[in-house]
Amino acid sequence: MDSVLRASQTSDWRQPAPENTVYLELDRGQVVFELAPDFAPAHIANLRQLIANRYFDGLAIVRSQDNYVVQWGDPSAGADGARPLGKAKESLAAEFTRPGEALDFTAIDATDAYADEVGFSGGFPAARDRAGARAWLTHCYGAVGVGRGNSAQSGSGAELYVVTGHAPRHLDRNVTVIGRVISGMTILSALPRGTGPLGFYESSAEHVRILSMRIGADLPTAERLSIELLRTDTETFRNLVEARRHRAEEWFVDPTGRIDLCNIPLPARPQNPSALPLLRRQ
Repeated sequence: MDSVLRASQTSDWRQPAPENTVYLELDRGQVVFELAPDFAPAHIANLRQLIANRYFDGLAIVRSQDNYVVQWGDPSAGADGARPLGKAKESLAAEFTRPGEALDFTAIDATDAYADEVGFSGGFPAARDRAGARAWLTHCYGAVGVGRGNSAQSGSGAELYVVTGHAPRHLDRNVTVIGRVISGMTILSALPRGTGPLGFYESSAEHVRILSMRIGADLPTAERLSIELLRTDTETFRNLVEARRHRAEEWFVDPTGRIDLCNIPLPARPQNPSALPLLRRQ
């Protein structure tokens, strides 16, 4: 796989748009995720409003469930003293799927238990049905989703989670996915596990405080993540998928010749063409 990346061209890489990146600052470090407005425009617009209101500043990560998700929001939500949402909406119509006919979609050759076809769209792991009528983002490692209650219309973006364990694909088409983490996954995946039901922290002393959340475009250029992501609509990416599928490394005795969507690496590298690419399993 390294040889595939070393042979890549400058045009194979892209810089995430500052207006579509979110910077989550914790006392443990920085987590950056990229938004996918083609899939969840209403939720992302509402999230932008929440961030503009400084809604998340001072709130907390309240849940870290082993092999599943990390979740953050207002610990007092649903009770007296909950933080107001300002101009943001309290609930939105679900954006679990979107029309798939006109979607830019790079399919991969893989048998999938949860969809007729899987691949990538705009750098995000995605799936669609055979007729192409519906497409959706998948719950691979690093996916960012919008928490909700029992009602499909109860999500707003005020409560978010990141997949930190084995891909919970059974959540596909049941939760609005808004993007994926592109930096800082090691911070989230290393958080202490909550001992309460579903991995919730049992006391406020366990909460991981959020210092701030900001849209990248609102930060000075010098404070933005300097990173390039491998485009998923290129021949280089297709070669990478095949190299990952066949595993020609000497260690493998019996390569499977098969691949799972969520086991395909999404490479990132410093924003410096002369630097060696950094493989990140997102």
